[in-house]
Amino acid sequence: MMPGRYNLITDVAGLMVGNAEDTTLKSGTTVLLSEDGPMTTSYAVMGGAPGTRDTDLLEPDKTVPGVDAIVLSGGSAFGLAAAQGVMDALADQGRGFQIHAARVPIVPAAIIFDLLNNGDKDWTDNPYPNLGRKALTNISHEFTIGTAGAGTGATDAQHKGGLGSASLILPDGTTIGALVVVNALGSATTPSGKHFWAAPFEIGDEFGGFGPDPTFGLQPLPASRKTAAMAQHGNTTIGVVATDATLEKAACKRLATAAHDGFARALVPSHTPYDGDLIFASSTARRGAPSEEIMPMLGHYAAICMARAIARAVWEATPSDDDALPTFRQRLGQN
Repeated sequence: MMPGRYNLITDVAGLMVGNAEDTTLKSGTTVLLSEDGPMTTSYAVMGGAPGTRDTDLLEPDKTVPGVDAIVLSGGSAFGLAAAQGVMDALADQGRGFQIHAARVPIVPAAIIFDLLNNGDKDWTDNPYPNLGRKALTNISHEFTIGTAGAGTGATDAQHKGGLGSASLILPDGTTIGALVVVNALGSATTPSGKHFWAAPFEIGDEFGGFGPDPTFGLQPLPASRKTAAMAQHGNTTIGVVATDATLEKAACKRLATAAHDGFARALVPSHTPYDGDLIFASSTARRGAPSEEIMPMLGHYAAICMARAIARAVWEATPSDDDALPTFRQRLGQN
């Protein structure tokens, strides 16, 4: 198994991603768009402090069959307004769930808390609707990860976080991908600070090639730099896993749940009371149903993609003025 062409979630046929950020604000928005119309989508929350919009519609027993786009945003509850900007722009394009003569774009969203990262948050008008519109205009199969989009102002316990993505082509030809914003209470790196928890799942040197931490046994976690610099409550990791295999809504729900294993493998601790950890799962249905051999393993592969995407987010983060925390590479003396 190998990554797709871009090693991004857009290796899943039918998906595009757009980013928009404001470096003064130290925040931004990321939009995942379905090219083919509504995509079957569900979600799973395992953190104690989620911030969401329109997620009830994604439960398997709810009527709406699919979504037009998914928004991941900074800004805490203010950032949920980014979905309104995306929704309005999609309505202008004539997209949406049709109810007689009306069309309503379905755009679920989740947010991270990045209000205490030294960005200028003294706005008069909420900036996130415009960031959502701008992200949609930037939609592409290739996009920047690290300090970009919704990951612009993200952090983990020790470093700048960011936006990450990864993909995997499975033995039967099915493609699965992950997109994530890492803003965790936990850390993506082991207590030594020199290795990623996700190292056993790395392909090539996609996040540095440092390998697993050679230290054996249980190690105490170092004190959180994030808590010291900002606040105990400034957290949440949010993401999307997607596949081109045809899945029903209930199967997407199971895929989202299993993909949370990727959070637990790559961030320690994860799913805390102060994280709003959430994963959307989508099917573009460009292929048929997964093979009998792949179907029970699909969640495992989603978790692998998610773990890799998390490490890539931290690895690709870049420094900017007045950052609350250093990047991983800065701590290694690489930038």
